[in-house]
Amino acid sequence: MAKTIMIVDDSASMRRVVGIALKGAGYNVLEGSDGADALSKLTGQKVHLIISDVHMPNMDGLSFLKAIKQHPDYKFTPVIMLTTESAEAKKGEGRAAGARAWVSKPFDPPKLVDAVQRLCLP
Repeated sequence: MAKTIMIVDDSASMRRVVGIALKGAGYNVLEGSDGADALSKLTGQKVHLIISDVHMPNMDGLSFLKAIKQHPDYKFTPVIMLTTESAEAKKGEGRAAGARAWVSKPFDPPKLVDAVQRLCLP
């Protein structure tokens, strides 16, 4: 059975590019347009990994990350932050909140898929 990845980004084109890469590697994809939208779609179903932007309206990626780590169904779900943000302080805040990886935009789709595969081990 294919694993499910949630992509959270306010850019529809970024969600599309990431989704194409993941679907091409055999993953199912859920999408959220920001942290609040993504939280509303996380209703207890199994999500194997989350890829989230940092800078988004309504609920930014770090607030979203902190919120899902408080949710019993998702507190152990690995999260990759995919963002243009490169400040070490933000990266540290992300690690402290539970992010497992930090990938900078623009990104190389095969490298992203490789990171997903390493974090989605059976």
